[in-house]
Amino acid sequence: MAHLTQNPADKERFICVYPIYINSKKTLAEGRRIPAEKAVENPSCAEIRDVLTAAGMNVYVENKMHPREWNRDVQFRGRVRVQVKQADGSLCQDKFTSRKDVMFYVAEMIPKLKTRTQKSGGGDTSTQQGEGGKKSKKKKK
Repeated sequence: MAHLTQNPADKERFICVYPIYINSKKTLAEGRRIPAEKAVENPSCAEIRDVLTAAGMNVYVENKMHPREWNRDVQFRGRVRVQVKQADGSLCQDKFTSRKDVMFYVAEMIPKLKTRTQKSGGGDTSTQQGEGGKKSKKKKK
């Protein structure tokens, strides 16, 4: 595939990270690219962007969809472009040598986000609510 530019600092040359690449709910055939044990459950583009921005990477989000993503929901929409190499060809950060390194790092850090840790804590009160709602109807003769 011929690229429009050879400069690794151009936005067209940034690597793409779709949420489906690190989604533990997806199979390899459905687009996951890392092992399921290391993947995250239903990551969003915003979470990927937040993690990589906090790591000091040059990131921007595009309103694109992965071709294997069948769900057209807004939650699954988006693609994150990440700059891995600078204009002279050197790495932006030494810990990110390849696109797999970026995916593993994002999958490791998303569960530690505040939005993820707060959601899991408040689920206990709503589980007891549904028990008293059903009444048994008797047959009319």
